[in-house]
Amino acid sequence: MQRARIRLSSTQLPSLKAVCEQIESVCQNQGIRKLGPIPLPTKRLRVPVMKAPSGQGTSTWAKFEMRIHKRLFEITANERSMHLIMKIQIPESVLVEIELM
Repeated sequence: MQRARIRLSSTQLPSLKAVCEQIESVCQNQGIRKLGPIPLPTKRLRVPVMKAPSGQGTSTWAKFEMRIHKRLFEITANERSMHLIMKIQIPESVLVEIELM
């Protein structure tokens, strides 16, 4: 049995939740001991932009924001189960990091 730490991050929360559900279903079907999904702090990237293109006039600002959602799984599984987890269909918007321990 080997331990793995899986970190998921995405700007789109529904696709992140879908991948988490797929990992949970594989773990439940295989009888794998898992810890997670553990929600990690959401990173909020803010960009304030001045509305007036020339810089003249009153200073009014438009604020844009991008949120990066993160989840963490810790799994104790055999090689076959890890292979099943790696074969899950993952959208392009979700970034996956697998660390074997």
